[in-house]
Amino acid sequence: MQRPNAAQLAYGSATVALATVALLLLSRTTTTLGIAVICAAGLLLGVLVAVTMPVRTRPVKTSAPPAPAAPAALGNEEIRIPAPRVRAGADTRIGS
Repeated sequence: MQRPNAAQLAYGSATVALATVALLLLSRTTTTLGIAVICAAGLLLGVLVAVTMPVRTRPVKTSAPPAPAAPAALGNEEIRIPAPRVRAGADTRIGS
């Protein structure tokens, strides 16, 4: 089974909370057994919503760059080093 994504977890959790509160308010039950049954129903409804949600079909973009195929492929490419960032007011703090 595939791991649930963030949307499935969010929708399932929101469904559990909202369905349980709504069912408790509508049924006006005060017994322990009634509250337990309503909580179980809310949990089952949340799991049903999370499982039946469509999953992402295209791959997720990651921030990590792809690994180079071979060290020889880097022969003509220039290695780029980012320049240091200077913040506003740095010249006033240095010497004067």
